[in-house]
Amino acid sequence: MPELPEVETYRRFLDELILDQPITALEVRDAHVLGTDEDTLRQRLAGQHVTATRRIGKNCFLELSDGSALALHFGMTGDVGAYRDDHDAPRFTRVALHLANGLRIAFIDPRKFGRIRHAESVSQYQIAKKLGPDALDVTAAHLQQKLGPKKMFIKPLLLDQGVTAGLGNWIVDEVLFQARIHPERRANTLTTKEFKAIQEAIQLVLHTAIGHEATYRHFPASFLIHAREWDNSATPGTEQHLFCPRHPKVHIAKSYVGGRATYICPRCQPILKGQE
Repeated sequence: MPELPEVETYRRFLDELILDQPITALEVRDAHVLGTDEDTLRQRLAGQHVTATRRIGKNCFLELSDGSALALHFGMTGDVGAYRDDHDAPRFTRVALHLANGLRIAFIDPRKFGRIRHAESVSQYQIAKKLGPDALDVTAAHLQQKLGPKKMFIKPLLLDQGVTAGLGNWIVDEVLFQARIHPERRANTLTTKEFKAIQEAIQLVLHTAIGHEATYRHFPASFLIHAREWDNSATPGTEQHLFCPRHPKVHIAKSYVGGRATYICPRCQPILKGQE
């Protein structure tokens, strides 16, 4: 599933190709991915060009010259691409924007859970979808204000897109590992220092992931993500990726929190009586 780092990579790709190029046609190969009806999209795109690209959480926006925006959500398997001729169209291209320079921007989605919507503005979309601030912009004070009074576990609270937009399951596990906080800590037991550690870990994890263009095998060996066994390149030829990078003899534990697969280091992320 495309998470914030993947979507930021997509946004940067689009930013290099689409800005200030008049849109000459909307090609719809499969209307299933349209969250706004096709006729409305054609009317709103006619004569427009993209003035800027933006991202809030897992949502990518193409801001149009009339002040409105196309909102792209990539669902489970969405991606973007570019081509010039029909025979070069990426497999599973569902929609393509034709540009005046001959380039076509493809919205690719094998499973068709992604959506393309028109919005009157990015801020209007954010309000309508009840999205919190982007995870890269969130402050420790915001987290403490929103979450500090709550008695729920910290992990599901961080996954709430209304609190902060863009934190997915593996990212929250990584953030809590880096911050040394157990995912089943009650939010109201966290200190100001711990909320600051969470905010700093969000920055570390997201900037690292974006810097590596979300290629997990390139993440540092100090990251917990390798224990998920999406790859084991951090410790080639060994099973060391299944152990804590800080404490090589401590096995990473897997459980479920709020119904989501959760990975922790029992030593780095203890939970004390009164905090659970």
